[in-house]
Amino acid sequence: MNYLAHIYLSGDNDQLKIGNFIADSVKGKQYLDYPPEIQKGIILHRAIDTFTDTHPIVSKSVSRLFERYGHYSRVIIDILYDHFLAANWIHYCDIPLKEYTEDFYKLLKDNFKILPKPVQNFFPYMVANNWLYNYRKIEGIEKILFQMNRRIKYRARMHLAVEELRAFYQEFENEFRLFFEELRAYVKKEIEV
Repeated sequence: MNYLAHIYLSGDNDQLKIGNFIADSVKGKQYLDYPPEIQKGIILHRAIDTFTDTHPIVSKSVSRLFERYGHYSRVIIDILYDHFLAANWIHYCDIPLKEYTEDFYKLLKDNFKILPKPVQNFFPYMVANNWLYNYRKIEGIEKILFQMNRRIKYRARMHLAVEELRAFYQEFENEFRLFFEELRAYVKKEIEV
């Protein structure tokens, strides 16, 4: 799962959201340098990633892309699944997506000093391009994939995955819905522990 799903799965706990969001930039035991609730968010992020990476439904989605994108297929599926969350947001959250994402950007801005340097560096671009809100449109996904592709010097041509997204839209969406229900149940148990 990508940013939007990690944030959403954190529920109403702002510190958990921050931890879940920054986790990819926090390596190994560096999470211990953060306040307890942010630590929990980082640990939750890692649990979500493990659950996702080992799930057969996700593997089915990944296999549809693997021949063309190799090991980048998992990254692409994370982003495509965020698209389906954003596109179907009304089914998952009472707060409109635009308001939800604006509130989250404000939360990060208010806690900017605690964010790891890599997050501080990309945060202005994230807000300027409104990544989270733009996940809802295929064009937004294409732009995100293009930007990611630039970071790896265009080796994977990930932005072309919108072709598969369009060609197999219903299949990907069905897989997302089935998987996301299981993931939500899993996360609920993890948070309650």
